[in-house]
Amino acid sequence: MFYGNSGYIWHASDWPNWRYDLASLTGPLAGVSQAQGFLFGRLADVGFSLRDQASLETLTEDVIKTSEIEGEHLDIASVRSSIARRLGVDIGALAPVDRHVEGVVEMALDATGRSDAPLTRERLLSWHSALFPTGYSGMSRIRVGAFRDDADGPMQVMSGPVGRRRVHFEAPPSQRLEEEVARFLEWVNTDTGDHPILKAGLGHLWFVTLHPFDDGNGRIARAVGDFLLARADGGTQRFYSLSAQIQRVRGEYYDILERTQKGSMDVTPWLRWFLDTLLAAVKHAHLTVDAVLAKTRFWQRWATTPLNERQVKLVNRLLDGFDGKLTSSKWAAIAKCSPDTALRDINELLALGILRKSPAGGRSTSYELNDAP
Repeated sequence: MFYGNSGYIWHASDWPNWRYDLASLTGPLAGVSQAQGFLFGRLADVGFSLRDQASLETLTEDVIKTSEIEGEHLDIASVRSSIARRLGVDIGALAPVDRHVEGVVEMALDATGRSDAPLTRERLLSWHSALFPTGYSGMSRIRVGAFRDDADGPMQVMSGPVGRRRVHFEAPPSQRLEEEVARFLEWVNTDTGDHPILKAGLGHLWFVTLHPFDDGNGRIARAVGDFLLARADGGTQRFYSLSAQIQRVRGEYYDILERTQKGSMDVTPWLRWFLDTLLAAVKHAHLTVDAVLAKTRFWQRWATTPLNERQVKLVNRLLDGFDGKLTSSKWAAIAKCSPDTALRDINELLALGILRKSPAGGRSTSYELNDAP
């Protein structure tokens, strides 16, 4: 079977001996370390409960966004409920969770919560099995918990309509995967002398270049990166999401991957991009901390005010950033109650001063928090 042109990185005679200009990365690396120190220092000044809430929000965003990068949209309430239950964080009533959400959450928590354990072949296969509990990716049957066999031809990353597809990358042939993955795992579990943060960037790149599975390679590559970042941080809780930042610059992500995989073993540009993206992710994490603190202050203010379960649920949805306008019909749909009950709930909150009518016009009256954090 013929495999691609000779320009892919895994064809290099010195593959996989990564090279990079450490001197040119020292500044960006110091910037990331400084930003991490500031974030972790800020979190050290809050209680365990707030740190748990911040970690819950970060992990929820991470799981949602790593799937969105691949064009898959998960239910936020289901993801949050699954993570909260596993972490033992009280968020009130839990939303229903399906097997697929459970699988993505399971992989994310295993990667970041058990970074002290070796990354093994069996662990990678279990992550893949967790991502595809039905044995299908969409409508297509795939090999689950096993490396691809290339029965239908080389593994290629393509875009565009049928007949005019563009091949962005072609992965190593399947007969090389056992050896390639074994070499990758030995590198992951050995002290190679690379800075731990740079090693996370290299691990992400290396795994996505191997592309060992029929599907899910991007999500697992990002989980590998998070695994190595958790090792670098030396903790089990996550307070920033690299996947969320990658989703914000998704086009850049695919462009730099394609350029790197068609380049040489000098991957300095990839690592510089990785550090810049990681720095943006750490800085963005302060918004999560701000939101958690504001939510806590909000509920401290209204702690002695009796509210029913529906009201607490909808107020929390507003605090978490409600998508669109909250109307009485949306309230009824989300709370699973009658329109009359929804309007009664809303009027009670208006009388208390928790809600106010939104000044924005429209065909239906909408509502917002009176003292939004």
